[in-house]
Amino acid sequence: MHPTRLLVRSFVVLVAAGMTSLGGCAKSNEAPPATAAPQADGKIPITTASEDARKEYLQGRSLAEKLLAQDSIAHFDRAIALDPGFALAELGRANAAPTTREFFEHMRKAASLAGKVSNGERLLILATEAGGQGNAVAQKNYLEQLVAAYPQDERAHFALGGYYFGQQDFPQAVEHYKKATELAPTYSPAYNILGYAFRQEGDYANAEQAFKRYIELIPNDPNPYDSYGELLLKMGKFDDSIAQYRKALAIDPNFMASHLGIAADLMYKGKPAESDAELQQIGKKARSDGDTRTALYGMTVVDVDRGRMNEALKELDRQYALGEKTNDVAAMAGDLQSKGTILLEMGKAAEARALFDRALKTMEDSDLSQQIKDNARVFQHYNLARVALAKKDATTAKSEAAAFREGAEASKNPFQIRQAHELAGTIALQEKQYDTAIAELQQASLQNPYNLYRLGQAYQGKGDTTQARSFMAKAAEFNSLPQLNYAFIRARAERLAGGPNAVAATSGRK
Repeated sequence: MHPTRLLVRSFVVLVAAGMTSLGGCAKSNEAPPATAAPQADGKIPITTASEDARKEYLQGRSLAEKLLAQDSIAHFDRAIALDPGFALAELGRANAAPTTREFFEHMRKAASLAGKVSNGERLLILATEAGGQGNAVAQKNYLEQLVAAYPQDERAHFALGGYYFGQQDFPQAVEHYKKATELAPTYSPAYNILGYAFRQEGDYANAEQAFKRYIELIPNDPNPYDSYGELLLKMGKFDDSIAQYRKALAIDPNFMASHLGIAADLMYKGKPAESDAELQQIGKKARSDGDTRTALYGMTVVDVDRGRMNEALKELDRQYALGEKTNDVAAMAGDLQSKGTILLEMGKAAEARALFDRALKTMEDSDLSQQIKDNARVFQHYNLARVALAKKDATTAKSEAAAFREGAEASKNPFQIRQAHELAGTIALQEKQYDTAIAELQQASLQNPYNLYRLGQAYQGKGDTTQARSFMAKAAEFNSLPQLNYAFIRARAERLAGGPNAVAATSGRK
């Protein structure tokens, strides 16, 4: 399991991976100034007024680094109770939060304490806050300062690697994860995400090597087997993947991510009923709203993959009700966005528009930061461009896409800039300007299987059958954990690639 999956599925939580993972040694009761020098061992300090709180924090950090977030929460909470001014414990609690509401609550507290801790702690807190607000420029700046100040701290490099991973700059991510393993050869989290970075680049051999090293380091923990299972899922080795996920569950029956992975394997094996049954196991074992959401979202995707759109909308209604009970505003807005996106796929543009408007109002009426609200307003242009495309209103689509691009470029947000290229490519595809569509879509996120599908359509429109089949095969074989963008196009992509045999021939899979 990759750490970013610990955060609730929401379009506003963009925190870089691993920011709870800090090093250091005991500090005095008096918090140092923000300009405090690095520790003698070159590690980021841990500032707390209580040695007992520090011990609880370190236990929580260890569990969080092993992707046992739910188990880490009690330790972070005890650390906070022992030392209410413990900034890193608040940060750890934020990143382990099963809901977006809790994330923002603890993130605000950590930020309020940032001026009372060492410079390294302050930079970590500010970087996480910037990531949560979608401010990629500030996030990168803080993390680069962190690495410059603590070049011998493996966790500093791990955090910066997480930023690059989130921005899909995988070569840079690999560089910092490798540096973390060089500084601390037994620091297991770096091997985990190094494996994911290689996997995203399609370098399955190095990914497998990293995951096997991860297993060697902590063989009695569930996540190494879960991560290896996800690699095998990606490679289309579904039975082998299930075997690894079962190993994880044998170690920890509450490791919900492995049930989700098995559900994905079963879905791609053409066993949707068994996939649903696996997801129901998460619901039965759920220890938090985050677990329940994982189950419900998985069921939503299985329904979409089967073409059961109305049932998928009902599952999202259940997720919205879950957020409504605790006033988890960001999660509720995300649910409305997902419903709107499904309605667009159903050809119901007006209904989708109403939900997108409602999601924006939910954000604007909340107590979330102004920057998050501003980002939501920018993102609304992306949604309205998609609505216009569904209506085949090219003029409005271009106007909204231009407004979205302007906002993305103003914030220098790489993820949104790729989305702007996605819109431009989709508009060109609808207008049958295939060369322009290809040029734009190649600059969009190719970790979005829908964009691979769109590239297949563009090459098909050009009459380039070979490239069309290649991209359709890549889309059909994306083999991710459950996600809507893949469920929308998986069956169509496989048909256009020529079916399972043609897909296997194109990719070289046996």
